Amino acid sequence: MSAQSPPSATTSHTGDESSASSVINVDFGEGILVPEADAEVGMIDVDTGNAFVRANPPAGDEASKKALRDHLRRTLSKKDSFTDASSRRSRRRKKSVDADETSLELADVFPPRQYFVLTDAGKPVFTRRATSLTLRGDSASDLRAYSRSMEHDSDDIASTMGIMQALISVFLDDGDKLRCINAGNTRINILMRSPLYYACVSSWGEPESVTRSHLEYLHLQVLSVVTVTQLRRIFERRTNFDLGRLLSGSEVLIHSLLDRVETDIAMGTSSLQCLKLDPVVRSRAANHLVPNTRMKDLLYIILVGQGRVITLARPKRHSIHPADLHILMNTAHSPSIVNSSASASWLPLCLPKFNPSGFVNVFVTFLQQDAQQDTDALVADPKTKPKTSPSAEPAALDLPRDAELDKVELIPPRRDTSSSPGIGLICVTANGDFESIREWGSVVIGRLEGDGTMANMAKAIRSRSTEYSVADLSIPGLRHFIYKTRAHVQITSPTYEDPYDDVKEQRRLITLYQILHDGIHAKSGQDLPLKLQYIRTEKEAVMGWITQPFEMYIAVSHGLPKSAVISAANAVARWVKKEEGRLFLRDAPIF
Repeated sequence: MSAQSPPSATTSHTGDESSASSVINVDFGEGILVPEADAEVGMIDVDTGNAFVRANPPAGDEASKKALRDHLRRTLSKKDSFTDASSRRSRRRKKSVDADETSLELADVFPPRQYFVLTDAGKPVFTRRATSLTLRGDSASDLRAYSRSMEHDSDDIASTMGIMQALISVFLDDGDKLRCINAGNTRINILMRSPLYYACVSSWGEPESVTRSHLEYLHLQVLSVVTVTQLRRIFERRTNFDLGRLLSGSEVLIHSLLDRVETDIAMGTSSLQCLKLDPVVRSRAANHLVPNTRMKDLLYIILVGQGRVITLARPKRHSIHPADLHILMNTAHSPSIVNSSASASWLPLCLPKFNPSGFVNVFVTFLQQDAQQDTDALVADPKTKPKTSPSAEPAALDLPRDAELDKVELIPPRRDTSSSPGIGLICVTANGDFESIREWGSVVIGRLEGDGTMANMAKAIRSRSTEYSVADLSIPGLRHFIYKTRAHVQITSPTYEDPYDDVKEQRRLITLYQILHDGIHAKSGQDLPLKLQYIRTEKEAVMGWITQPFEMYIAVSHGLPKSAVISAANAVARWVKKEEGRLFLRDAPIF
């Protein structure tokens, strides 16, 4: 494929129209990953300062609910829902606009987002809030002080969720759905997945579709523990059931997921970012995953490294959804599994996109607990055995149950890929035959070690050849980029460097990318998607560009002319094409 030239970025876009969605929902045939269709949503605006001022009546009081409804109608200005916008678009001939050029300045402050999960009866299930007290140590006094702080907030949390439930119920009573509230610089997204409601409060300036996708992932993580069928059965019997008690201990998974979804660009683009690796080594590792004989109900065999997928094997005519893969990776890298003294873990897990009503069984073993330290010994001494022992008993998913420890996890550490487990093996099966899976795992490990594939992968991780920087491309003015191959549903991006080596600047850049992605795919209720969008800030210029084979988001120096930005984008496309064997998982064996 030769790199395509984007349309001229000098075209001005001032109206409602943008390019037709000729590149959306392309049928790529049977691939490794399932492409996800774009979704659009509606919004509701709130006059600043009037969001929750008088919303304090009990949900069961009809007179109070009527007063609340009247107050909301006076203070809310309602935008078109997606249904209204869709019907309007269907009556209009679609027109194509090459580019949208705007100037934008984002806030320099990114306060922690807040997440809430409650039942449709208003009962709290989960909350993640910013607290004034941050845990500094692990002494008994620190734990007690932190616990008292959280207990002090419990009444406030219950009140907040009661207000959310009242607001949602008011719109449901009118046959409508509350999706989003804009109050000044703060946006409150609400996702209804009966019998649960999800809410996110954010002031980052991202598009509405971004935090909505966070809530969708949050819902999927809950379903990975309690299936749709179980939820329905539970709340049919007891509408005021305390689901939070049932999920007790799984909070660490939810917090980890929320950490990932805020920084993992692959999750935001419904795609996968695999580990950069020599294609010969990747192919050899993939072939070692394929069983010699048919194994009943075996679904996926996945080899991971540094928190990313190296390769996988799957049944014929069976693709895996990126969302399921992210839920699987988040669960497999939970501290209770990674830090377990057992050689392997065996746990039930629901993959909602595969089957939201049932569980699969997941076998997880990490062959090297720390790739940055252990690989030296492994490469130096080929006789060194990994920590995994095929005969060891599996460890169940042992999540923390102690109340105070659960509260401590409310401020989880930031995810650091460099300290993630080096190389691990994940097997997903529909039956409960642990012994056959464990035996097969030992066979795979033996194969990987026998021909040096394990040593080659360990060496690549240790030498950091699994990463690359924009300097490797030698493109003037280029600071960062994201490239997504639409055929393989995968992305690649370089490491963050100056000026994005600061967490705040990374968040700001990611938010800019999210704005581009939202506009190109028209995910927040825009009339039509764009083919190209160009945004200039005081610090840089960013451009989003979508074609049939790929989509790209690029950040360049502020003073770079538009013609140079276009040249940089073409140069990135050519470089990725040349390196795609190392950057992407193009072929996965089937069995």
